[in-house]
Parts: sequence; C-alpha cells; structure tokens
Amino acid sequence: MTYFTTAAGIRLAYETFGDRNHPAVILIMGLGAQMRVWPDTLCQRLVEGGYFVVRFDNRDVGDSSDFRHQGSPSLLRTWLQHKLHRKPDVPYTLKDMSRDVLALLDELQLENAHLVGASMGGMIAQILAATKRKRVRSLTSIMSAGRAPGLPDPDLKILLQLAKRPTPFNREASVRYTMRMNRLIGSPAYPMDEMELRQLAETSFERGGSPCGFKRQLVAITAAGDRSHLLQKIKVPTLVIHGSDDPLIPARLGADTAAAIRKAKLKIIRGMGHDLPPALVPKLSKLLLKHLARAEKKWHKREARRLQAADQPSNDSSRH
Repeated sequence: MTYFTTAAGIRLAYETFGDRNHPAVILIMGLGAQMRVWPDTLCQRLVEGGYFVVRFDNRDVGDSSDFRHQGSPSLLRTWLQHKLHRKPDVPYTLKDMSRDVLALLDELQLENAHLVGASMGGMIAQILAATKRKRVRSLTSIMSAGRAPGLPDPDLKILLQLAKRPTPFNREASVRYTMRMNRLIGSPAYPMDEMELRQLAETSFERGGSPCGFKRQLVAITAAGDRSHLLQKIKVPTLVIHGSDDPLIPARLGADTAAAIRKAKLKIIRGMGHDLPPALVPKLSKLLLKHLARAEKKWHKREARRLQAADQPSNDSSRH
C-alpha cells in the first residue's frame, strides 16, 4: 500500500515493509527512477533479516510532487556556472532532496535509520551521513559517486541519452524507451529478460511523473559538484557497492568514494552494471544484511557508552 506525507509543500509517496519496532532501513532511489525499482524480493529479504524497510519516490518521480512548473533546465548552463564558481540556478539541490528524507523519517517517527542509496540516492545518503550523524545508523552507497560527472566523461553521453525522452511521450513510446535504456545500463552478468524489462517499464509509466523530472534531478547532481570534503566527515559504518561493468558511473568512482570515507568497505561485483536486476538480489541482500548486522552491533555499543556516560555524574554525586 502506498502512503503519502507532505512537508514544506513537498508530497512524498512511500511504502513500508515489516515491523515498525525493528531497526529502519530507508531505500533511496536514483536518477529518474521510481521506488518500485527497488526489487520487492530485496525488501522482503531485509524484512526477514529483522528490519523495517521504507522505500519512496523522490520528488519529481512517480507519485511524489513534480516540479514541472520549474520547466526544463539546461545541463550545459548548470555545468558552466559550476565551473565558473557561480551558484547554479537550479530548481532544487541534492541537499533539498536530503531534507525530503528527513521529513520522511519525521513522518514515520523514526529517530534514526540505516540509509541505502542507489546512484543519485547514494549521493543523497552521503550528504545525510555527513551532516545529520544522529539520524543515520549506517550508510550503504550503491553504484554511486562523490562527485558529478564532467562533460568530457563518456558516462555523461549515456546520461544525455537518458535525458532525451521520446516525443510524443505516450505509453508504448515510454515503455520502449525505458526498456532500451535499461538494456544500455544493465548488468551483463545478470541480464533481465524481456518480461522483467517490460514489467518494470510499464510500472514506471503507469505511476506517472513529469517527463522533465529527470533533467531537473540531473542538474541538481551537476550543481552539487565534488563532495569529497563531505565524505571525509562520514563516521558511520559504510559499505560501498559497485559494479565492475557500470557504464554510467565507472567503478573507479565507487573506489574513490570508499577511499574518502573513514573505514568504508568496498565491494566490487563482477558483471554488475547500473541496475538492480532480480538475479542480483541474493548477492546484494547477503552483503547488505552482513553490513547492517555489523552496524547494529556498533550502534548499540555506542548507545551503551553514551548512556553510561550520561549516568556518570549522578553516580558520582551519590557518593558525596
């Protein structure tokens, strides 16, 4: 069942799985992708592992608020403004999108959660892990990076292809476009069959969203630039997962992300591209559950030390 929350005028659509009394895992999806791209089987495996799972549509995607009134921004202009050290004029920023996650946590009355972000979602999760430490138990950054792609990079050519939506944007054209793009960025060793590709594409079309939402999110990524300074502030247990065959964000950027975060663990998956195919769920869920269990132990140890320190003054005063 889909629920909705509104904070600061932004409507977010979300779904939950499992027991609300269990530690929460927030799944943050990537550029132009809806929450349903997170496989149901992955959500279920996390629930079976003892977690309360939340996935949601970012702003400008699916059933969440769209910003079509902001029009279609220029990627080139945003990039040039950033390079010239001018504040880019963008509809919203990644920091704004990170505030959406905090609003969702507040709506669900969650003091903190484990954050799992894919692609752009990883970037949003990184910002929160660096700036809102008390709200984050752990970070998992999947097929993401600590900086925006530069114009000369080959991965940007794929981004530009993704940004070119078909005209007219009807059902069949949209489905063909989504299937073609998913093949382009997909995992060579874990390919989705035609039925899986079509089902994902049809779900994306049926749940709506603004055709230019992708571009507005893309300029938010571009305007964010290099976040290496933020990555160095992350102290929570961190796992970086990346595909060796990612055509959109090369594996070297995943390695750079892990190197910038203190004690982060890096896992390169052979044959993985820039997607979350059903065939990859067993491997991903195993990595996630191991990381989350380790992070939970550290969290509880830290909380025990904090409570002990808080009790210390009263214990000392009782001796006098």
